Amino acid sequence: MSLVTLLPFIVLIGAMILMTRSAKKKQQQAVDMRNQMQPGSGVRTIGGMYATVKEVSEDTVLLDAGPGVELLFAKNSIGAVLSDEEYNRIVHGIEHDLKSDVVPDDASSLTETDEPSDDASAASDDKPIDLGKKDASDDATDETDEAKADEAEPKKTGESDAK
Repeated sequence: MSLVTLLPFIVLIGAMILMTRSAKKKQQQAVDMRNQMQPGSGVRTIGGMYATVKEVSEDTVLLDAGPGVELLFAKNSIGAVLSDEEYNRIVHGIEHDLKSDVVPDDASSLTETDEPSDDASAASDDKPIDLGKKDASDDATDETDEAKADEAEPKKTGESDAK
């Protein structure tokens, strides 16, 4: 057999090895995460329940889901171990200090300066701004122009040439 006929099989086997290697790496990370659980840390199960770890044994975890509610789970049913900040945000609704992250609702605070500009003082005057609307005197001259145009055209009588 030549190398050209074996090349597709070699590429296929190489791809399979790479895929299994990455899957094993993810599995090992999950095992390490579950082994790092300690009593008092917040967790999320694979079913989506949030709880606090009460006890950790070799294969099981005792979780405190609320006052007087203790649940025994298999260790591999823990989906994620959460940081204290994230657990408090999700379960208790306690947000961290967001004062520095506040974005204004409008852009006016972003464009304001300490000294007033000439454009701002001109805009604050009580002068009317022409928005292209015609005055009543302009409307009257337009109506007289239309009336003169109508008089210049010969008016038709009610008779028609149709028989």
